[in-house]
Amino acid sequence: MTASDPAASSSTAPVRTHAQAAASEGASGQGAQPRRILDVKHAVALCVGMVVGAGIFKTSPMVAQALSSPEQLYIAWALGGLLSVIGGLCFAELAATFPDTGGDYHFLRRAYGHRLGFLFAWSRFAVIHTGSMALLGFVFGDYLAQVVDLSPWLGPYASAWMAGGLIVLLTGLNLLGVQVGLGTQLGLTSLVLVGLLLLGVGAGVQQGQGVPPALPHTGAAVPDWGQAMVFVFLAYGGWSDAATLSAEMKDERRGIVRALLIGLGLVMGMYLVANWAYVRVLGLSGLAASPAPAADLMRIVFGRGAELLMVGVVTLTALSVMNAILIAGPRTTYAAARDLAAEWHLARWNGRRGTPSAAVLATSAVALVLVAFGAITRGGFATMVDYLSPVFWFFITLSGLAVIVLRRKEPQRARPFRVPLYPLLPLVFSACSAYVLWSSLVYVKAGAMVGVVVLAVGALMLWGHGRRTSARLSRPRSE
Repeated sequence: MTASDPAASSSTAPVRTHAQAAASEGASGQGAQPRRILDVKHAVALCVGMVVGAGIFKTSPMVAQALSSPEQLYIAWALGGLLSVIGGLCFAELAATFPDTGGDYHFLRRAYGHRLGFLFAWSRFAVIHTGSMALLGFVFGDYLAQVVDLSPWLGPYASAWMAGGLIVLLTGLNLLGVQVGLGTQLGLTSLVLVGLLLLGVGAGVQQGQGVPPALPHTGAAVPDWGQAMVFVFLAYGGWSDAATLSAEMKDERRGIVRALLIGLGLVMGMYLVANWAYVRVLGLSGLAASPAPAADLMRIVFGRGAELLMVGVVTLTALSVMNAILIAGPRTTYAAARDLAAEWHLARWNGRRGTPSAAVLATSAVALVLVAFGAITRGGFATMVDYLSPVFWFFITLSGLAVIVLRRKEPQRARPFRVPLYPLLPLVFSACSAYVLWSSLVYVKAGAMVGVVVLAVGALMLWGHGRRTSARLSRPRSE
């Protein structure tokens, strides 16, 4: 879920699919379309890079808290991978049929109209992207707190202060036009994969030496699968961006399917290895109680030096993904504001620096407010998951159903790729997404309530804009 999804929504996808594609579009003309230049191996690498992020280093304890046994933990992560593949296939059809750099914004707008498209853009600005930045800021702060004790100076809010400081730093760099390139992003993704492999090696060492887990495998008396899957899907976030690669695959029909199956299969395998390693070294109850399980595992097995190495991997990963969001998120906000009301401050582009400066500042300001909100509730990371999950899964559910809606609305449209077992798979995915949406709301936590209220504010803004909004957004766009 970061990024387009909560963690992130949690991937390097926005750097490639939005920022670079938008730049290409501007250079080639408004009618330019993505070129089919990707082989399966390239798409697999990008798919893995889009999905794997800092979330896996923080979400596993929350999943463990909701379940009763290690076996249930492994089943949850396997189910998350399987349902992500089904969702990816749905998005692959949409992206292959309606290639557009706007991704789900474009699909939702086309299926349900301009008003819902604007509401999605608002949710990205006020909830999903900004909530993901705050969430990742807490990952950064929590792991850094493992090796740097700032509580004597910053008190109980040390993690929040570090999260806010990182957001301010990245904002300054982006306003200056300093952006981490795709090569650096992929390099940092490689670091994450090395970190996950190190977790498996550490658990293997413990297994070989016959060392028992640090704590027993005691879990929740009654498993809460809904809560568990909210956090599992957060770690798998990014597949919706990965599916948009279908518009650039050389093999129009089978390329994206193979890339998604291989890429998400690799991710699921690595996530299962990481969770096995957590349970093998920390125990299920130890995993559930750990604020930084990867760092704790490395310290137990290899000592303080390995702990510092893992903290460095996780903090660099969080920084990388937050930077990606700060590049892509404001551009979506700028584009939606331009479509809605060209005179709005958010619709201004800084030509000298090559950035939507007003949108960057607004995105960062909202993210800082959310960091403060997470600190006040003392929930931090968990509060941000509560905040963004209902809104994110509301739109993901609609995106799954958009496959059916657009087949009915535009049956004559050529579809290079079609979801297999239609309409069963889109319906299964939408039903599962609706279940996760319900699960994220069922306990009516403060974070979830605030997220829903913020979405409602966007709906009221749209309603208040009235006929002027309708006239502007109803104008036909070139394909």
